[in-house]
Amino acid sequence: MSRPAKKRPIIGWREWASLPEFGVSKIKVKVDTGARTSALHVTDIERVTVGRHEYVEFKLHPKQHSRKPVKRCRARLIDERRVTSSTGVATIRPVIEVMLKIGEFSWPIEITLINRDIMGFRMLLGRQALKGQFLVNPSRSFLIGKSPGGKHLVPAPKKSTSS
Repeated sequence: MSRPAKKRPIIGWREWASLPEFGVSKIKVKVDTGARTSALHVTDIERVTVGRHEYVEFKLHPKQHSRKPVKRCRARLIDERRVTSSTGVATIRPVIEVMLKIGEFSWPIEITLINRDIMGFRMLLGRQALKGQFLVNPSRSFLIGKSPGGKHLVPAPKKSTSS
């Protein structure tokens, strides 16, 4: 569901988010308007069939620069797509749909699964997920997400100084 442009909240180029259905209360997300699709760092991806549906099972490592904690997850496979990375390498990636929560806002997004160990962020939020949801201020960070300590990182109001 899209919000009118005047009512869209502003997010920074990085935000704290959560993936409730995977038990991830905080993951640092890079907001990347140059990327079409969103991507999530996972390892050990396996396809499984349950009844008539295909799923992917994987290990999710939500903490940046760390292999722990590890969340074992399963999600329904909705597609496989060819994605070209920022380094120019094309891969076929599984696509799942998850609920993403940033601040008080939550909505379903499609996300590709890939090992992003060499990248700085565990999750990339692309244009498709952002469309109709937010405006992006590329010079600010953590405008609406929660920090690891649970505090909102809303910028303090600027004090006016008179001369």
